[in-house]
Amino acid sequence: MPDLQKKPTLSSHLWVIYLLSLILLGVTWYFQWILGLIMTVVLAASFYYSIRTERALLHEAEQYISTISHRIKKVGEEALLEMPFGIILYNEDFNIEWANPYMNKFSDNNHDSLVGDSLNKLSENLIPMIKENKDSVWFELNDYKFQTVIRRDERLLYLMDRTDQQELQQLYHNEQTILAIIFLDNYEEITQNMDDTVKSQLNSQVTTVLNNWSSHYGLYLKRTSQERFLAVGTKEILQQLEKVKFDILDEVREMIGAENNPVTLSIGVGVGNISLPELGELAQSSLDLALGRGGDQVAIKEDQGKVRFYGGKTNPMEKRTRVRARVISHALKELIKASDNVIVMGHKSPDMDSLGAAIGVLNIAKINNINGHIVFDPDDLDTGVYRLVDAIKANEELWSYFVEPDEAEEMITSKSLLVIVDTHKPSMVAVESLLNKSEYKVVIDHHRRGEEFIDNPTLVYMEPYASSTAELVTELLEYQPKGTKLKMLEATALLAGIIVDTKGFTLRTGSRTFDAASYLRSKGADTVLVQQFMKEDLELYIKRSKIIERAKIYRDHIAIAKAESGTAYSPVLIAQTADTLLTMTGIIASFVISERSDGRIGISARSLGDVNVQVIMEKMNGGGHLTNAATQIEDTTINDSEAFLVDILNEYYEGRETE
Repeated sequence: MPDLQKKPTLSSHLWVIYLLSLILLGVTWYFQWILGLIMTVVLAASFYYSIRTERALLHEAEQYISTISHRIKKVGEEALLEMPFGIILYNEDFNIEWANPYMNKFSDNNHDSLVGDSLNKLSENLIPMIKENKDSVWFELNDYKFQTVIRRDERLLYLMDRTDQQELQQLYHNEQTILAIIFLDNYEEITQNMDDTVKSQLNSQVTTVLNNWSSHYGLYLKRTSQERFLAVGTKEILQQLEKVKFDILDEVREMIGAENNPVTLSIGVGVGNISLPELGELAQSSLDLALGRGGDQVAIKEDQGKVRFYGGKTNPMEKRTRVRARVISHALKELIKASDNVIVMGHKSPDMDSLGAAIGVLNIAKINNINGHIVFDPDDLDTGVYRLVDAIKANEELWSYFVEPDEAEEMITSKSLLVIVDTHKPSMVAVESLLNKSEYKVVIDHHRRGEEFIDNPTLVYMEPYASSTAELVTELLEYQPKGTKLKMLEATALLAGIIVDTKGFTLRTGSRTFDAASYLRSKGADTVLVQQFMKEDLELYIKRSKIIERAKIYRDHIAIAKAESGTAYSPVLIAQTADTLLTMTGIIASFVISERSDGRIGISARSLGDVNVQVIMEKMNGGGHLTNAATQIEDTTINDSEAFLVDILNEYYEGRETE
């Protein structure tokens, strides 16, 4: 701003004019003094007028600038104090030094100011975020949701109220459409022998229960067939259903059909900000996943995110038919005949079931006169199967069909048939690279289907109701052409797989299990040889006993054994330990935790059926069956894994107790 005390002066161009005028005036005085006198008076008057005019203009400009400056300063002060968002200055100790009046309404001090308070009063997240060099942070204060911009160099915070925006986003999120397909798992089996009157009563009962449930939560429900319903709702309704863990499953299960078989539901839910046709495909995919896991449960799939499961608390009833086994066997025969060769692959660290099933599929290939081989990695062998492997090695003919991963890579072609047994997860197969080498893949498994699944299989035979994959393969063998006879060792390997997975026909055993065992026995399976395969070393028995000695009882009926830190145990050993704990009086479920040779923490879980260990292990990124499951956890310790397990068990029991 110009100095108000400085006297105004004429502009430079006027001085030039007056200087020229003085020169002209001097010449005029020299030749005509009268005219010079007149011109002197006129020039003096003009000079005086110019100075006055210049001074007036300059004064007006100074007044205008002064007024504008004052107004700008006043507006700035008022904006700083009255703007509708918070401004806070804090010191090096993260205490508030100054806050604009907008923030005073959040103070509970008598002087109605935040000055002197710690930033923790606003949010406990603020100081850690500032220390972590975050540029922005969200927090909630007195029902207001703030987005805070952090200026560390100035120790300055800008707090913008985003409550309305968040509420609008939440409303949009809550009102997103969800589609659910509801399927009566065993409707056909229950009603096939019913007369029309009883069937009508059951239909009416099921429809009434589902209609009451849908009305209570605000779902639109439409029955599309005898065993299928379509439900339409919102994400907010889905959250309410998840909060009660889809208790409709328990309510329907309590309805008893013919022959005292309970009716069970499977529900597939599609969620996401996608088109309705895509949402329908997502719901159908979720239903397929729920049915593939044994039914009596809910699978929720979002267009982005992990699949969530609810239910699955009961053992699935055996409802596969021999018709399906015959159809699958015929389809497998046609695929084998159309292939260059057959490559059979189990899971990593193969067990009795995996090896037995692989040998059974190899036999199917031989019956159809197609070359077959089993992928076998000698460096990835569990101690529990080495006796069976030794017996196979002693049989030169059978051993000649076993090839190492490198050999399998060389012999597989795009027209080879790759058969995966006892697993359906790409990360679990013996040699994952083989999955991309062939266009034709067959999956035969008895585990409940997980989210991870082999891409584009040509044929899938998954039966979670079966005791073992060896049982499924045995049934497929029965429907193959009567050709090459099943050898004694091959039949014994299949029987060993069944016996090991059923714990000697005590768990997950149905009538079909005994039928398969009877068939294998008729083909020369040696039960004494099976017992020899299952024998264990004294050293391993002692190791298992030491782990059992460290077991603790949780909630009166659950055994949790934690192996000594610093000692690695094989998955087979901890699985056997969990099996042994389950035989103790009063124990309905067991969990064994130990370090593994690969640096991860392994947990093996077993139950008698009252506790769904599969659901528990899935929450720890594992899986398995309702009564038999496991997981491996990276970057953790035994103690942390135990704490994690206990938290999940608490959540599991709290959910059951509130139902």
